[in-house]
Amino acid sequence: MKIVKISDVFFPRVNGVSTSISIFRRELIARGHEVTLIAPAYPEAEAAADVVRVAGRPVPFDPEDRLMNRRALARACAKAAGGDVDVVHVHTPFLAHRFGVRLGRRLGVPVVETYHTFFEEYFHHYARFLPASATRWLARSLSRSQCKAVDRLIVPSAAMKRVLDRYGVDTPTEVLPTGLDLAELNNGDAARFRRQHGIDASRPSIVHVGRLAFEKNIEFLLQVAARVRHDVPDLLMIIAGEGPAEASLRRYAARLGLDGYVLFTGYLSRQKELQDCYRAGDVFVFSSRTETQGLVLLEALALGVPVVSTAVMGTRSIVEPERGAVRTEEKVADFAHEVTALLSDPERRRRLGEEARSFAAEWSSGAMTERLVDAYAKTIAAFSPRRSGRARPGSGLHRPRGSSRPAAADAYSP
Repeated sequence: MKIVKISDVFFPRVNGVSTSISIFRRELIARGHEVTLIAPAYPEAEAAADVVRVAGRPVPFDPEDRLMNRRALARACAKAAGGDVDVVHVHTPFLAHRFGVRLGRRLGVPVVETYHTFFEEYFHHYARFLPASATRWLARSLSRSQCKAVDRLIVPSAAMKRVLDRYGVDTPTEVLPTGLDLAELNNGDAARFRRQHGIDASRPSIVHVGRLAFEKNIEFLLQVAARVRHDVPDLLMIIAGEGPAEASLRRYAARLGLDGYVLFTGYLSRQKELQDCYRAGDVFVFSSRTETQGLVLLEALALGVPVVSTAVMGTRSIVEPERGAVRTEEKVADFAHEVTALLSDPERRRRLGEEARSFAAEWSSGAMTERLVDAYAKTIAAFSPRRSGRARPGSGLHRPRGSSRPAAADAYSP
């Protein structure tokens, strides 16, 4: 197949969407499919022949992100429309959605969209000037309209599908988590990480990996760390990642008296440093309420690090089997009790680590990609340009010389 993917975010911007796109893209290419990705340009982005980078500007409330220039995005879509395309796959609900759906319509091919983010629990963190009821209404309305515009949805968990069902979304939907590249997650040197950061080899530690964003509920984990220190006085909490909440989290840690007991590492390379960081933790901790999957949980499990986590939304499918993970409630005392119990029991941690590796192996990226290819094939087979209101393949894309109808490049003008 020839697949055009389009997203408002991609590496070097680190988050779950970027990771998911990267894993599936690599696996699809390895299977002989042709994948073109249209994504924002970043100053430090590496060049790749099959990644079309679109210039843009920083997003005011989140300067890590980029808002793609509409005209440049239109040109990128027009260029993608110049070849034979089988399916368009949209990964984000902003400009990528609008231009991706338009691209599919112009090409007369189906549009698949992955619903990566639980926006109902996301919007109010970034639009605090609006009441929560207004942001919920906005998120649900946006989701319904955008889901209706595509031919098939991919959701990372059954919990996310249930949310969309409640919204009244009836677009065909595939529950398809992002898989793990198990060959990539086979290293990690805890001793090396501890040496580099001056951490004593015997110091008990808990680790959290993820974007430092307000919706990730990391303040709760800092409260847990402060409580655990009652029983484990030399506890160290390692927090890996970057994001808009970092300054706020640093201030909050200081207010809790955690100076010297929390290490903020910033961004870490996935190929080596990040795996070392995971392994340096005796326990991985997580409490986000907004995850549609929770890929970092699986990464920790794949590296043999036992997990203590709440089970909310997409994380349920990872935590509730209790294979390498301990499920707890979002209550500081309960969460801290489970962490303290694990830190004091090396044999239980070893046993959970073995269970964790076994469980994570069932989430291989190869198996998930085969399911994605099947989803594409089903969507293409069921697709009807006439029913969807889209042009038939090729219509309007290659007009004869002298035709007064617009060329493809004009079809995407903002």
